[in-house]
Amino acid sequence: MSLTVDDVDASREFLCTHLGYQVAVAAEGFVSLAREDAAVGIVLLRTGIEVLPPEQRDRRADGLILALTVDGLDAEERRLREAGAPITMPLREEPWGERLFQLTDPNGIVVQLVEWVTPVEGAPAEAAPAAEPSVLVIAPADEHVVESPNARMTGLAAPSRGSSELSTWTVAMAAGQSGPEHAVSREQVWTVTSGVLEVSCGGHTETVAAGHTFILPPDGLRQIHAPQAAAAHVAMRADGVARVPGTDGTRPLPWAQ
Repeated sequence: MSLTVDDVDASREFLCTHLGYQVAVAAEGFVSLAREDAAVGIVLLRTGIEVLPPEQRDRRADGLILALTVDGLDAEERRLREAGAPITMPLREEPWGERLFQLTDPNGIVVQLVEWVTPVEGAPAEAAPAAEPSVLVIAPADEHVVESPNARMTGLAAPSRGSSELSTWTVAMAAGQSGPEHAVSREQVWTVTSGVLEVSCGGHTETVAAGHTFILPPDGLRQIHAPQAAAAHVAMRADGVARVPGTDGTRPLPWAQ
């Protein structure tokens, strides 16, 4: 399989570190990866490389799903999670007997690890036992940070990072910064962790100091101001979207996706 990516080294490191591939051949803008027990070898080519026909040089492999069948899917998921691999879809089971989870490499290639549950012929179909619940630890990372003129948001729990119901993130605001007036479709719970925030909503303004929590109702116009440097932790249902007065439509919150 040949994949064209912007950063060959990043995908090579991802595949070798997390999936046990080894470099078979390498040159400038090119690497061939293999492992003894894998049916599929992987070739990585840098975008624009001249060995490809001109019409193929700028075609990137982002959005591709590379599906690999493995034995012992639960053990693989546990190993990768404990190693800090970027699991972007948690372990799940489909009604047709496919168990799977996904990782996403730095170039956007989705790697899907699959194990098939095969029923005994003639036996009534039974649901496979659910995997034992486990703790998923999410560390703050630079790629989950969104900077705006008003604040710095660092995404934590989100559907793309393993949660199924809630999104959480941190907000850092410098002294004097104010967010725009806007509404969000879901209730938000803010806990101020340092400094002070002034929160205007529903015609009232509250001053909230570190250690205190405030709740913003769904669809209520609000504005948040930091009279001094402040930080907060925010929780919301993962499907919340924002609306800004005077503009059409709604906007997703990128750090909560």
